[in-house]
Amino acid sequence: MIGGRRVWAGVGWAAGGVVGAAGLSVLVVLRQAADARRVIPMAQAPPPRGDGLYGGKFRGKPLSMVILGDSTAAGYGVHRPRETPGALFATGVSRRLRRPVRLHRVAVVGAMSAGLPYQVDAALEYEPEIALIMIGGNDVTHASGFAAAAKHLGDAVRRLREAGCKVVVGTCPDIGAIQPIKRPLRWLARRWSRQLAALQTVAVVAAGGSTVSIGDLLGRQFEADPTRMFGADRFHPSVEGYARAAAVMMPTLMAVLGEDDRSTPTGVEGVRSLEEAAQEAVRSVGTEVSPTEVGGRARGPAGLWAQLRRHPWFGEQRFWFGQKPAPAPSQESVPSGRSSDSAVGWSPEGGGR
Repeated sequence: MIGGRRVWAGVGWAAGGVVGAAGLSVLVVLRQAADARRVIPMAQAPPPRGDGLYGGKFRGKPLSMVILGDSTAAGYGVHRPRETPGALFATGVSRRLRRPVRLHRVAVVGAMSAGLPYQVDAALEYEPEIALIMIGGNDVTHASGFAAAAKHLGDAVRRLREAGCKVVVGTCPDIGAIQPIKRPLRWLARRWSRQLAALQTVAVVAAGGSTVSIGDLLGRQFEADPTRMFGADRFHPSVEGYARAAAVMMPTLMAVLGEDDRSTPTGVEGVRSLEEAAQEAVRSVGTEVSPTEVGGRARGPAGLWAQLRRHPWFGEQRFWFGQKPAPAPSQESVPSGRSSDSAVGWSPEGGGR
């Protein structure tokens, strides 16, 4: 996600105007920004690299996969290559497709969206067939221009798509879910995170990619079990936290690769204008937004059409927007081998490359 004690340096000053408008104390927010700089540690060491071949026992030409973004994409805070997000995705895809996957990580700890053009340059050298991008946290903590950040992301997706690469983006996580950040700064961070995530969704889908909302995925779990879901710095995810994020994104990744075992939608269920879909997605963690057509047309009166889809994860059932989900099945009724851990092809308790 982020690294460095100065990450909130710009946030305090930018927060002044917003907080003043909300009738809150500027001094309180500035003090909290200073406290956050002391709490959030510097990135001490680079995360392990997970680059390499996964599923070598399978036959066929390896699928070329790249992962771009910030420290969340790089897997900062884990200690083994197999625990990084890229390794989780590559293992899961290899097992589902029964095909080898060659992974290249170009994500950089501390990266902001403005740095994506350089990552795309590096990624294209590997002639990727599928790209995953996870970015946005540093844009929030540095209070950078969100419109510009979303444009950088959209441009990156467009370049990858023009090269024939499919793209899935995990949108900006909810920085306000991080417990060391106190109110009212936490409230501002949450608001900014959602604003950026919505802008990212519009930019990515317009460029031909698909998004999955990350939001406050780990917020409740952090409160219930902070030592398990977050790393030692209480800021980056733990091994289990990264596995949870990967499991949420895997259904979209497999669908983009043409391996979608979900039911086919009927009519226009879950279809919205892109702007409406983006706003709805940020309010529901794990929501996919992808391009679609209505009546053979990609555009409607309000702009581009988009398809919303809420994926099941960790015991939830599949359902389309507008449908009432059926009661969750009992543990005994869950088919063997289809647990949330097996969805990413690895669990902290065992398994690996």
